[in-house]
Amino acid sequence: MTAIDDLLQRHIDGPDHGAPEVPTPVPNLHLTIVTCMDARIKVFDVFGLRHGEAHILRNAGGIVTDDVIRSLSISQRKLQTREVIVMQHTLCGLSTFTDDEFRDSVAEDTGLRPPWAVEAFREVKDSVRQSVERVRRSPFVPHTGNVRGFVYDVQTAALTEVL
Repeated sequence: MTAIDDLLQRHIDGPDHGAPEVPTPVPNLHLTIVTCMDARIKVFDVFGLRHGEAHILRNAGGIVTDDVIRSLSISQRKLQTREVIVMQHTLCGLSTFTDDEFRDSVAEDTGLRPPWAVEAFREVKDSVRQSVERVRRSPFVPHTGNVRGFVYDVQTAALTEVL
């Protein structure tokens, strides 16, 4: 059985019955959270979220990329969000290599260098600051007055604001 087959069976056996109590795609906290795809981060648990409260955007590193800006723009302009949390974390895989190392490896395997930035980093706080600034400076995101950045410690669950 594959992992996908296992998850499909869990869905059939599990408690998910959709979200009939959440009548709209508008999150009732009017909040978007940008975070990493790392499987150790349980975003709903970290913030005590309930179904329907926030949009959650995940990618490698929790980096604010052009696609994250696209989603934030839609979230704010069409789905009434007004606040943004950028949360990256300790021991992130993106801090274990450089952009050039990754791009060289992919090029060696495929014959093509990726056209996109990897955005590896050494210091997570600096990466959070950069992503927060990208949101604040984007002309496509209209509500930038309450954009805050945090580092989540995957070993202790401590959440530290980056100023």
